[in-house]
Amino acid sequence: MDVLTAWDHTGLALLHTMRAGWLDSLFLALTWLGSLAVLLPLALLVWWRGRGDRSAAFVALALIGASALGHLVKLIAARPRPDMFPSLIAMPEDWSFPSAHSAQVTAFALAWLLRPGAAPRRIEIAVLFATVTAVFASRLYLQVHFPSDVVAGALLATLWVLLLRRLPAWRETTR
Repeated sequence: MDVLTAWDHTGLALLHTMRAGWLDSLFLALTWLGSLAVLLPLALLVWWRGRGDRSAAFVALALIGASALGHLVKLIAARPRPDMFPSLIAMPEDWSFPSAHSAQVTAFALAWLLRPGAAPRRIEIAVLFATVTAVFASRLYLQVHFPSDVVAGALLATLWVLLLRRLPAWRETTR
């Protein structure tokens, strides 16, 4: 067994030992915070409330792009979902690698913090960090992803958002 596989299996085994009814309920709810069903309407609301300004468009584009890239990589990697322990939700039909929920929540949070003209406050950073961490933990606790899937989703989204932010359309303008 290679190091990555051992790490993935150890992480899932550890979380399996932590199972408790109240945690099951908590993580079943928290996992939704990384879904497009929640994040896309939120991004569109931000865009609408911002009257279509480029800052709000950046958040929406970051989310949609990270989701699309994540699903493309899933098709290429074709990694099966974990089956070491029973999952607490119906196993998603798509592949495991990378975690789309992790990519989506990371893209949304990072884009929000890095959007043009943003000056995020500490409370925003803390809330977004806690939300991202909760979604990561939920995907593992529910046994629908390996730890490496979650890390890969976060890295993919981070690279996408940073690349997007460097494009001329999103650069700060000086007056």
